[in-house]
Amino acid sequence: RTTHTQTRCATPVVKHAHHVHKPLNARLPSSNGSRHARASFRLAVAVTPPAAAERGTGGGGAWQVVDEDAVLKISTFPIAPDKLILNTKSFMQSFYGLRDPAATQMAESFQFNGPVVGPLSRDAFVSAFTGFKLEEGFPDGLTQFYHFRVDPFEPNRVWYTSRFEGYNTGDLAGGSLKATGKFVDSPPQTNSLTFNEAGEVTQLTVGYVMDKQLGNTGGLGGVFGIFYAIGYALPFPEANPWKMSKRYKFFNAMGQLSAKFKKIFSVKAPVEPSVSAEEKTA
Repeated sequence: RTTHTQTRCATPVVKHAHHVHKPLNARLPSSNGSRHARASFRLAVAVTPPAAAERGTGGGGAWQVVDEDAVLKISTFPIAPDKLILNTKSFMQSFYGLRDPAATQMAESFQFNGPVVGPLSRDAFVSAFTGFKLEEGFPDGLTQFYHFRVDPFEPNRVWYTSRFEGYNTGDLAGGSLKATGKFVDSPPQTNSLTFNEAGEVTQLTVGYVMDKQLGNTGGLGGVFGIFYAIGYALPFPEANPWKMSKRYKFFNAMGQLSAKFKKIFSVKAPVEPSVSAEEKTA
């Protein structure tokens, strides 16, 4: 019987270390940048694992690490990784394409997605983002974008990290939120831009906190974290630091209680006395 992998691996195979990458579906996203097109573009790869003796115990080993360069080389997306990164920086530096018509622009089908916000259409995103007036509230604010890289499994997507910081020395939301003078130190957050083959941005994702222990935003990312840090937390749970629910507390308590009972009532197997060789032969 022909397997799913065997029916779709007519393209050249890239071998490296213990990996064998075989592109199964390299369909390009349509120029309209629809959600379906983005999903269908994922560069599926088949990984042929080595024998258990080669990879060691527990399924670990170097073969688990993807050779990113090798996977990107077999991508058929028409825009090279270096160019995508340049387009991403252009988009960010031009205030999401709003300040410079010559910069990278949003596609008509653009969507914004955050941890709890979205999807928002292009018009809804522009209205919401410009309404906060963050540049007025934080005239010295630094978004500090860094670590730009193209996803080898989605070669039309650029991931990058941000760590916003700045003093709230100006009013926000058109003057309705007065300056507090407080300093915001956001935790590192991962963000991404997805492109169509025309070079337009079809999706922006932001605010996914990488370590909630860092900064002073209560573990929150994006605008929610900024507002919390300056004392203007929005009035709903999603815009406030995470709190353990009563059900989760009960679940944890039951787990700890069960562990205690197991420890108390565990019965150790009796230890047989050792017998010397002389005693065995006697």
